[in-house]
Amino acid sequence: MCTHSPRCPSADAADRDAASPTACHPDQGWSLLCNGVVVFDDLGDLLPGGQVVSPRYEQAVAHDARPGGA
Repeated sequence: MCTHSPRCPSADAADRDAASPTACHPDQGWSLLCNGVVVFDDLGDLLPGGQVVSPRYEQAVAHDARPGGA
């Protein structure tokens, strides 16, 4: 699906969330990435084949603990 150069990480890559967003819906709490992954605000993912990746709470805590609060 990705047409970027260099290509974004695939949906099965460990860094899949680094792909570029193609649709963002912050009011609903999710974004669609160009690799077909749906990323939720709680840091959980929905992969193109329907597999659910549980939220990564360690990253959420580190994200919230950054200076400035966000």
